[in-house]
Amino acid sequence: GKLLSWKSKGAHDLLCRICLITAISSALFTNDTSCVVLTEFVLKIARQHNLPPHPFLLALASSANIGSSATPIGNPQNLVIAVQSKISFGSFLVGLLPAMLIGILVNALILLSMYWKLLSIQRDEEEAAAEVVAEEDVSSHRFSPATMSHVTSLNSQEGNSRFEPMDIQSPPSTVNGNANHVESLRNRLTSHENEIHQVSSSAPASARNSTALKEMLHDGASQKKHETAPSKELISINGLNDVFPLKYSEGKETHTSRYKRILWKSCVYLVTIGMLISLLMGLNMSWTAITAALALVVLDFKDAQSCLEKVSYSLLIFFCGMFITVDGFNRTGIPSTLWDWLEPHAKVNRTSGIAVLAVVILVLSNVASNVPTVLLLGGPVAVSAAAISAVEEKKSWLILAWVSTVAGNLSLLGSAANLIVCEQACRAPDLGYTLSFWKHLKFGVPSTIIVTAIGLTLIR
Repeated sequence: GKLLSWKSKGAHDLLCRICLITAISSALFTNDTSCVVLTEFVLKIARQHNLPPHPFLLALASSANIGSSATPIGNPQNLVIAVQSKISFGSFLVGLLPAMLIGILVNALILLSMYWKLLSIQRDEEEAAAEVVAEEDVSSHRFSPATMSHVTSLNSQEGNSRFEPMDIQSPPSTVNGNANHVESLRNRLTSHENEIHQVSSSAPASARNSTALKEMLHDGASQKKHETAPSKELISINGLNDVFPLKYSEGKETHTSRYKRILWKSCVYLVTIGMLISLLMGLNMSWTAITAALALVVLDFKDAQSCLEKVSYSLLIFFCGMFITVDGFNRTGIPSTLWDWLEPHAKVNRTSGIAVLAVVILVLSNVASNVPTVLLLGGPVAVSAAAISAVEEKKSWLILAWVSTVAGNLSLLGSAANLIVCEQACRAPDLGYTLSFWKHLKFGVPSTIIVTAIGLTLIR
């Protein structure tokens, strides 16, 4: 979020930043997660600079899809391909990273060429004034639901200590006088409570609240006046805690909470980086991921129930059902019959064969979705390529990963990331915007065709 808003040089610069940052985050933390986290923030930045939202939303959704193609953990279909093909994390990354980087660059250029004039025109002042977002609102944006509860508690603790009065230690010579003064303050506070109690027993509810509020304000004013009096009497911390039911922390405690927060964040970063290094070293992806997740749950120092409630169990059941359904469809013999007819024209050792295979994957990914397409075509395509050579087999898996992922940019319904951006944009409080099907299709068709073709030439 800081990288998106830090020293931005205008709409065109912001668009390029969204493409690059979204692609990197999608490769590391999946495309759907990046879209959930960043959509509302992108809307806020667009409104803050009085810019039309839809070019930035298109940049977010399309870059999330393209960026996720680079790693096995970028999206579900890549994970299926990595498990079935047994291609290591590093080999997968090396094989698709050049195509991803060039694809992001080309995608950004297409967006800039299509919306250059629109991003250069300042909107009407009245419309802009009605929709502008304060800079503080953008800088303080919380990336929910990715924020963990421990950070929230530390932030609130730090905020409370920041707004509380600073503690002043009284010298030994003034302790006795301060104790007498504290006792008088306690007596005054008790008398005020008695008066409020008497009023509350006889007056109506509205009068009760008004009287109590006045007494509390009067007492607060007298306290403030006393604190700022020329005599500058010093109050010991123990006496102050006895009189007022507020939590006063010493400067050391404030520094301690800040150090705890820095230590906690450092541990989270180390766990995340350690997970990525373990994946690059070729360790089992499933065990690596769940080990990192358990470490983060322990670092949270909270009951794990709140974390487990964020797991989308209905989505897991949906994927289980998808695997069962596709396997049943494969056993009918229909896919194998169609592949027997198509195989002679889809050899990956020929340019024409790669083009035919890419068109088939592109169409099926938008008709049957990308994960079922990978489940249907993965095995037959790999067997056909393995008959040529082991290198061609690996290349066929990477082609399947690249095309099935980028195919999601063709239409609004082609990818879950597109739908997440659309839904999040509609539901954003005070920022709601509807990304239409035709606006996406107008950009999606040329972007998908061009990016897919260029990426195929870079896969080896």
